[in-house]
Amino acid sequence: MSEGQGIGASVARKEDKRFITGLGRYTDDMKVPGMMHAAFVRSPHAHAKVNGVDKSAALEMDGVIDVLTGPELKADGIGDLICGWAVSSKDGSPMNMGAWSPLATDTVRHVGNPVAIVVAETRDIALDAAERVMVDYDPLPAVTDAVDALSDGAPQLHPEAANNLIFDWEIGEEQATDDALAGAAHVVEVDIRNNRLSPNPMEPRAALGHYNKAEDHYTVWTTSQNPHVARLVMSAFYNVAPENKLRVIAPDVGGGFGAKIYIYPEEIVCLWASKRTGVPVKWVATRTEAFMTDAHGRDHTSTAKIGFDADHKIVGLKVETVANLGAYMSLFSSATPTYLYATLLSGQYNIPNIHANVKTVYTNTVPVDAYRGAGRPEATYLVERTMTQAARQLGVDPAELRRKNFIREFPHQTPVIMNYDTGDFEASLDAATEAIDYKNFESRRQESRNRGKLRGIGMSCYIEACGIAPSAAVGSLGAGVGLWESAEVRVNAAGTIEVLTGSHSHGQGHETTFAQLVHERLGLPLDQVNIVHGDTDVVQMGMGTYGSRSGAVGMSAIVKALDKVEAKAKKIAAHLLEADEGDIEIENGELKVAGTDKTLPWFQMALGAYTAHNLPDGLEPGLKETAFYDPTNFTFPAGCYICEVEIDPETGKTEILRFVAADDFGNIINPMIVEGQVHGGLTQGIGQALLEGVHYDADSGQLITASYMDYCMPRADNVPMFEVSHQTTPCPGNPLGIKGCGEAGAIGSPPAVINAITDAIGTEAVTMPATPMKVWQAIRGAAMAQAAE
Repeated sequence: MSEGQGIGASVARKEDKRFITGLGRYTDDMKVPGMMHAAFVRSPHAHAKVNGVDKSAALEMDGVIDVLTGPELKADGIGDLICGWAVSSKDGSPMNMGAWSPLATDTVRHVGNPVAIVVAETRDIALDAAERVMVDYDPLPAVTDAVDALSDGAPQLHPEAANNLIFDWEIGEEQATDDALAGAAHVVEVDIRNNRLSPNPMEPRAALGHYNKAEDHYTVWTTSQNPHVARLVMSAFYNVAPENKLRVIAPDVGGGFGAKIYIYPEEIVCLWASKRTGVPVKWVATRTEAFMTDAHGRDHTSTAKIGFDADHKIVGLKVETVANLGAYMSLFSSATPTYLYATLLSGQYNIPNIHANVKTVYTNTVPVDAYRGAGRPEATYLVERTMTQAARQLGVDPAELRRKNFIREFPHQTPVIMNYDTGDFEASLDAATEAIDYKNFESRRQESRNRGKLRGIGMSCYIEACGIAPSAAVGSLGAGVGLWESAEVRVNAAGTIEVLTGSHSHGQGHETTFAQLVHERLGLPLDQVNIVHGDTDVVQMGMGTYGSRSGAVGMSAIVKALDKVEAKAKKIAAHLLEADEGDIEIENGELKVAGTDKTLPWFQMALGAYTAHNLPDGLEPGLKETAFYDPTNFTFPAGCYICEVEIDPETGKTEILRFVAADDFGNIINPMIVEGQVHGGLTQGIGQALLEGVHYDADSGQLITASYMDYCMPRADNVPMFEVSHQTTPCPGNPLGIKGCGEAGAIGSPPAVINAITDAIGTEAVTMPATPMKVWQAIRGAAMAQAAE
């Protein structure tokens, strides 16, 4: 192996050359002869009956190819969208999944719900024609808040779901938890609100559907994080096309954050419309459409009760959560507030008794599903806000309360399914407190006070579960698919390598890190290794990228395939070098006989595999191996984040002075890429804490935050220079010892920021996003309450 390119090296990303020079190939860059453009007619109402659609005026426009509606789509047998994870209520009844037609037929249930598609020669004509489609709506009352939706007399969204309840689910032992809380020396009760977010990937969603009549074959280019799953679902459940006649291509994808996991109405309708009209059909979302249709994230309302004994050891935690799932159940929406949320409520702490009750609810809002972190941010925010408020009520240091309750022996079985395999939580806490000079904070607080400012410090000790697995386990919990991953390693005749991975890269740097793994094993330069993904006609079936699974699961599959390639290569080399197979070593692109000067260049071995003139008896020609990897357990990244803020009490403006992140991701392939992932996650988490929030008008159900004029994204001046460090406990559950890093920053940062703000202002009366107005009102409210005492 040459220096500086293998595991542990901060190699510059190979793929960035095309991205930063404008040479990326995204779905909107794709062109097919005869391609037409689509625009969707969308509901302006949050809730309404659809009495009819008059498309005559649109059809009369020059350049309009056709206008298609829901009844036509259903007549062609296109199925309803589904939720792919079955979760039952605690009484054993199945979840109440309402019908979700790709084009509404009789009822619309949120603003932006598509009703018809216009296909035209240009995008502008399609957009103009969409405005001429007249839909006869009969508006109905709407409800946007999940707690309100459960109340008597609330508008009902689906006949299948009485009182808008999808399921009423629980985990843990309720009686044991109640008993523990009843006997606790101290009980702290906390109300927690986790705000709704829009994912906002840089590239909006897009789809290009092409039906080839001559071959009776379908192709769709789409902005997907998991093209094979998209093909499976569109063929097996939505009846768009037979699987063997459907090709799904996800080219370069400009960010996903979970929002591009799902199969949406638009790609289904574009492919169906292509067959109906006989022309390829492309649609690219406007940013407003993205706000109105991309799956939102978070939106939990919770109450937590935590009990401590006289020594401040936790004895029990009880959580009640109402989760807003929007107007329809998205593909993995049921898993996010259950198995991805409540199973992490133990946090980093040894809690003997936990019980959680989760009610999921329909509302007249955009469907809610996994968004960067997917349940883990909600769990961490609840646990870490609760721990900090408990420390304040108990009069103890927040760091020491956490330290006292850390899990210290592994493996550790929590009361809520998870079995933590390894970790060193105290090491991360020590690293973070030392880096930020925690012990001298009060002197800095006084310095700010002398200048008329309020300074606060807050921490968050997070843990997450990544690489969701094994498949049999998640299947027993209701998952509709397995969560393994695949890889094929092809050694070409000249010795270059192609790795076909079922993972998908949309910003993670797979083309670099996966090549680094090959270099580590075979010693070949990175430019001789190509990573191939995203095309179901080229790559074997795979499960895609989400949940920080590409390293722990995707790269483990590559390791298994490389094991097979290496074994065969050694057989060939041993035969050609007249040596024992066990004596063959691979290093720096050569195969050599250990303890001798006999070597064989890698390319000569590869050429020999394909010329097949001199192979060992019984050995097949060629050198290509496939592997599937199904993990034995989740991985558990963890860490400690500490945020220090300064607030102007006259304006409520918060400035983050310092942010320290100490993470344990197991073994790291490329530290530079990992640091970039952490920076991005921290920025998104800070955005949630300070700036971002989806808002609906409570009466009309109109989306108020449908543009960047109203939805505030984090900018460079909202974040400090992050101080990042790593503590390493290798994961014992996969061959590389990897845990995953893609979501950690977004998971651990929001509670650290809010804990710092509430420490500064001396009141807990702040919810995310902690805008200057909210912070100012909290300061004033606390002052008025104090004056009244």
